[in-house]
Amino acid sequence: MNLNYKLLKKEKNTNARLGEFKTVHGIFKTPMFMPVGTNATVKTLSNDELENLNCGIILCNTYHLWLRPGEDVIEKSGGIHNFMNYKSGPILTDSGGFQVFSLAKPKDISEEGVKFKSHIDGQNLFLTPEKSIEIQNKIGADIIMSFDECPPYPVTYEYMKESINRTLRWAKRGKLAHKNTNNQALFGIVQGGEFADLREYSAKKTVELDFDGYSIGGVSVGENQETKLKMIDYAIKFLPENKLRYLMGVGEPIDIIDGVIRGVDIFDCVLPTRLARHGNALTSFGKINLKNQKFKVDFSSIDNLCDCYTCKNYTKAYIRHLITSNESLGARLLSIHNIAFLNNLCLKLQEAIKNDNILEFRKNFLKDYYKRGE
Repeated sequence: MNLNYKLLKKEKNTNARLGEFKTVHGIFKTPMFMPVGTNATVKTLSNDELENLNCGIILCNTYHLWLRPGEDVIEKSGGIHNFMNYKSGPILTDSGGFQVFSLAKPKDISEEGVKFKSHIDGQNLFLTPEKSIEIQNKIGADIIMSFDECPPYPVTYEYMKESINRTLRWAKRGKLAHKNTNNQALFGIVQGGEFADLREYSAKKTVELDFDGYSIGGVSVGENQETKLKMIDYAIKFLPENKLRYLMGVGEPIDIIDGVIRGVDIFDCVLPTRLARHGNALTSFGKINLKNQKFKVDFSSIDNLCDCYTCKNYTKAYIRHLITSNESLGARLLSIHNIAFLNNLCLKLQEAIKNDNILEFRKNFLKDYYKRGE
């Protein structure tokens, strides 16, 4: 498969690691943040803008692309890179599991797969591990995910144990169904909720299946911060050092920093573009809401420490005007800035790992980011 990970350096005080991975689309450094392009587009942004932001991997959603336009359409176009004309970096597709389980009821989950209704037209659908892999093979992303159950939080120990074992059986079935082994890396997903022994069991058994990389799932689904960090700690120490480690659905700056400290390589989240559509910006000195009246005559940039296109060309007052006037350019400019902010955060983390001072970086970042009390 066209994915090779190389560990370049481990930070001496933590488990943080500097690495690089190589695909047919180039060589990329980690830690890395991946913007989410649910429907084969990162909301409001063009591919040129993503390239200018130095984005690496873009995440697309298997469930949504299955329903519209359909995996056969994408396959006929020559694959997802051709379909969305994103040629500057790799693409990752999730398995569709998270969306499926948000639509399904417990009684609809069986050994064979999951029954649920389309969120678009109510059509009855059935997704199995084999079908998820088949869809992802046709979509043609560089990295694809095993089909797993993402249980809600909290659930009982007994439910989680049963769920993990079913997910492991699904992982085996999905791996057997995977046809594009030379062109697509397949990642296994570790579950286990807040239970240390189940996280360990899930991690060890998933690693035994020998996937091309490993994801930590079931995180950021309603648990508190302490529990979230324990979920990562319980799993990551059992993942191999010579393969990419992916923490799914995490994008808050502190979560990225703490994930990196624990040994995570890549992250994804809809956070930067979702915040942007609601008028919020991530800055070096905390999160701000530009709908606030105090920005009406603020002619400074969003973040004077940021050199993104938005910060170099537009003021808070103008962007506030766009947002309050419902102009789409406002969300677009904020999306550019928020993604740039998280990309730059990962670059700073890479530098901190090189210099063996990531804990000092975390301390200084939090002092600035939270000093407004937000």
